[in-house]
Amino acid sequence: MLKGIAHYERTHRSWAAFLDDEARAETDPSWLKEKRWDGVISRHTTPELARRCAAAGIPLVDLNDFPAIEGVPKIRPDNITIGHLAAEHFLERGYQHFGFCGFLGVEWSHERRDGFVEALSLAGYACDVLDVENPDWVTPFWDEKQSATIAEWLLRLPKPVAVFSCNDMRAFQVISAAQAAGLLVPEEVAVLGANNDTIRCELSNPPLSSIATNAFQSGYKAAEQLERLMSGDKPEALSLRIEPVGVVTRQSTDVLAMTDKNVAAALSYIRTHACDGITVEQVLKQAFASRSQLEKKIPPLHRSFSAGRDSARAGGAHPPVALRDQLPAQAHRGARGFRARRIHVRRLQAHHRRVARRLPQAHAGQSRACLKKTPAWHAGVSKNNGSSTRRQTLPRFSSSCARMSIMRSCVSGKK
Repeated sequence: MLKGIAHYERTHRSWAAFLDDEARAETDPSWLKEKRWDGVISRHTTPELARRCAAAGIPLVDLNDFPAIEGVPKIRPDNITIGHLAAEHFLERGYQHFGFCGFLGVEWSHERRDGFVEALSLAGYACDVLDVENPDWVTPFWDEKQSATIAEWLLRLPKPVAVFSCNDMRAFQVISAAQAAGLLVPEEVAVLGANNDTIRCELSNPPLSSIATNAFQSGYKAAEQLERLMSGDKPEALSLRIEPVGVVTRQSTDVLAMTDKNVAAALSYIRTHACDGITVEQVLKQAFASRSQLEKKIPPLHRSFSAGRDSARAGGAHPPVALRDQLPAQAHRGARGFRARRIHVRRLQAHHRRVARRLPQAHAGQSRACLKKTPAWHAGVSKNNGSSTRRQTLPRFSSSCARMSIMRSCVSGKK
């Protein structure tokens, strides 16, 4: 928000601004009396502060996301749209069970909840809601009590479930409660927050996905409204809603919905250790399932296991091919190239077939003749005047060098 205010100030006219970091003006009346202020932008606006500004004739713009104060222009996020974005984010990932975790008696939390429930209802889904009283101060004792309440609620929900929390702090509590209850995040419980508090989101384990509100635009609009008030004009509107930027996807929701616990456990292990040179046996051990069971539950996995058996071992830090598409980009960012031998050979063979099709028509017959001789060469037998003599065995076209030398001979007209 401060960046938005600063940007407006630089592009219009210079202000001499004072930043009240401790919000002392809310409780100390002398702050407004000791100096002549031309205007105030407040994020912690109270009715008392609004009354003192009105009595002193100081224009005030409110950035607090609480009920509006009569006569005071308010700028806040479009919370209904935030709820819609959360629902779309989960529906795109194939979830069918949903939950919302918020606070009672808090308008912005109710708006986000209503937007989330509304969008899910339009898509034909229901939502389980857990709202609790919002405390004045967050203490370790309250946090511990909330963790137990949320864990009990999560255990009752069908899995996999997608949970949208009213803000990042609440989402952080949901992740902690899910892990305390032995649930996998995000494989069994996907969690999405709001406000995109970057530090809090990165402190979470796994990192928390969140909806980014447009704080820059809010600050810019607040400065614009204050400029109009200080110039004696009427505000553009007494209430402005700023649309969110979008969902910032991190690991807490970066997964497709999986109904099978064994599959979820396997994907969770691969996600965490994809670049550690893991083997198929290690994945099976973590999934508590046999190879054949996982192959039946994940059809693409069967092709991956059979095409490159223990491909992680053969290719170093390279995850199974079929599962790379289901992992977040950062999980296999360092795994590049095709180190698995069979995959590499297949690509060479496909390339050589394309080259063979481009050979001149004049040598097409010679090319076919060379290719037909392959079985005899592979057997190590050559016929000379009716007698069979042993000769050095050549590899079947698994060697790219042998293929290329034969093709060169065919093109040049040599046998």
